Amino acid sequence: MFTALSEQITAVLKRLTGRGVLSEGDVTEALREIRRHLLEADVSFEVTRGFVERVRERAVGALQLKSVSPGQQVVKLVRDEIVALLGGTRQGLDFASVGPTVILLVGLQGSGKTTTAAKLARRLKLEQKAPCVVAADVDRPAAGEQLRQLAVQVGVPVFGAADHGPGGIAAQHAAPLQSPGGAVELVRDALKAADQARCRTVIVDTAGRLQIDVEMMDELRGLRAAVEPREVLLVADGMTGQDAVRIARGFHEAVRLTGVILTKLDGDARGGAALSIHGVTGVPIKYVGVGEKPDALEPFDPARMAGRILGQGDVVALVEKAAGAVDAEAAQRLERKVRSKKGMDLADFLVALKQMQAMGPLKQVLSLLPGVNAKALKAVRADDQRLKHVEAIVLSMTPAERAEPSILNGSRRQRIAKGAGRPVQEVNRLLQQFQQMKQLLKRI
Repeated sequence: MFTALSEQITAVLKRLTGRGVLSEGDVTEALREIRRHLLEADVSFEVTRGFVERVRERAVGALQLKSVSPGQQVVKLVRDEIVALLGGTRQGLDFASVGPTVILLVGLQGSGKTTTAAKLARRLKLEQKAPCVVAADVDRPAAGEQLRQLAVQVGVPVFGAADHGPGGIAAQHAAPLQSPGGAVELVRDALKAADQARCRTVIVDTAGRLQIDVEMMDELRGLRAAVEPREVLLVADGMTGQDAVRIARGFHEAVRLTGVILTKLDGDARGGAALSIHGVTGVPIKYVGVGEKPDALEPFDPARMAGRILGQGDVVALVEKAAGAVDAEAAQRLERKVRSKKGMDLADFLVALKQMQAMGPLKQVLSLLPGVNAKALKAVRADDQRLKHVEAIVLSMTPAERAEPSILNGSRRQRIAKGAGRPVQEVNRLLQQFQQMKQLLKRI
């Protein structure tokens, strides 16, 4: 999402750090460019103006410091202000000390509320918070069915849906709930059922509309008053730009939000919503959606996000991805094999490839490395489909061929190419690259 903005801001700051001496005019000119880029990225005018003024005031004093490069000082000031713009410090969920923690998810239709409910439930399950989800959309029956399917997929109980279907966790823990009293009574009944099922966290997926209206807000106010949620989280579509800020302001005035979950951060929008929401509403962004899979929900950390925007990477996020996706025992076996006299074979290569794929799209992983800015990332030909082709080629080999690639003669290579549905040239290229990598690892 921040690709264009990151590329533009890092280019401006790079020109500053390349100079030994900076004048006040140099800083003013750079900030003028940054201001233009922020406005182009759909950051609100008020937020942009405040950001530029604060950096300018602090930069004047930084130019007087002789012990530190003035360019580096300005970069630090810009980074600190972006962190402040995004909320300053990471803020997690507030859990109740007694009784279940109720989390109310609100938002417009199409913002990804139902999918986010399942993603959040999966994350809380991994954190041992015993979550369940409640389908509180009484107007759209398909929403309850969608939530039921997603809940079964991530392995958490679901309440409030009209039909739980045969089997599965949802059917074991809950009965269909139909309440004549509308959403409020339905959620109350669901909370009683969740308490009996010993759920410690209850995520309520509320009804959405195409736009903010009085009926929806009245229903949400009634829900908030009836169930007294610990968290009221707005699920906002990051692709909608300044509309997301306007929507956040509207919901905050009506139901007092405690946080925001910004979805579709992996899209190609300009990112102005993420940089404006906290500045306009004062409400922290708590999570961001970075994909469609159930595990594509990340806690939002302003400092780490600022690092990504300025091309400084996010090593912590990279380590977290690796810890969640990589099998430690398999990694240790692979390391021992690499260090051995024989070295790794194609079977080991396949294990490494699958673990790398589990970490997510290649470009997304590369973007977390320090020094890999948006411009450098554009030049990288990272084709995730190519990894699948490589996997197909290796899987088309026999165990003996994977263990000893030197036995692969012309006829064997043709058979492998046919089995993988790829040209023979790709098989030859893979084998050549594998040998080069093996020799490199030996030298290392």
